[in-house]
Amino acid sequence: MKQVVIIGATSGIGRGLAERLAAAGWRVGAVGRRGALLRELAESAPANILYAEADVTYPAECLQALSELVERLGGMDLCVVCSGTGELNPSLDFALEEPAIETNVRGWTAVVDWAYRRFESCGKGCLAVVTSVGGLRGSGAAPAYNASKAYQINYAEGLRQRAAKTASGVRVVDLRPGLVDTAMARGEGLFWVMPVDRVVDQMLRALFRGRRVAVVTRRWRLVAWLLRWLPESLYLKL
Repeated sequence: MKQVVIIGATSGIGRGLAERLAAAGWRVGAVGRRGALLRELAESAPANILYAEADVTYPAECLQALSELVERLGGMDLCVVCSGTGELNPSLDFALEEPAIETNVRGWTAVVDWAYRRFESCGKGCLAVVTSVGGLRGSGAAPAYNASKAYQINYAEGLRQRAAKTASGVRVVDLRPGLVDTAMARGEGLFWVMPVDRVVDQMLRALFRGRRVAVVTRRWRLVAWLLRWLPESLYLKL
């Protein structure tokens, strides 16, 4: 039986991945801030799901909880980092930006480094990070969120370069969703909001097919391509 740790598993994509992998026979370690939701998740598949209540914005405590969870699981073959937050912030209120910076940059980096080092020491393992198509360009409506996702995209690429240069045996996968029907999708008239189940399906397909970078769902690949190549003079008018 393979073991996976999913950080940010209380809802949305993380919870969907936990449920799907547990149903497929994986031993799942679910991590998140909301204990009641974690208990509910574990009770849905008690033979396959363990959990640890932890907050990535408290790195020392979170890393200790992760290490203890891996021991209880009996190892870790895959680590998926889904934790993230962001707010629309047209007024540029720093109080709204700070949680995105603390969660998506500071806390995210701590748990990603922990997982990579653990896999590196074993000479094998897969680290998957859920970034965003939003990380390809800046956003006037949610500046910190898009900027933090750009940070994650570049950090993951840096880890892939490290793995290639050192022949560490660690595989690093960047899973980039577009808009997904979760609490993170805020605003009026949102474009192509995808159901969680479909996003989870395509993420798992990308993982098991050996992809390094995967934009999900398929229609968002076109959006990602356009965002990447659209001249700034046009992008700023959108």
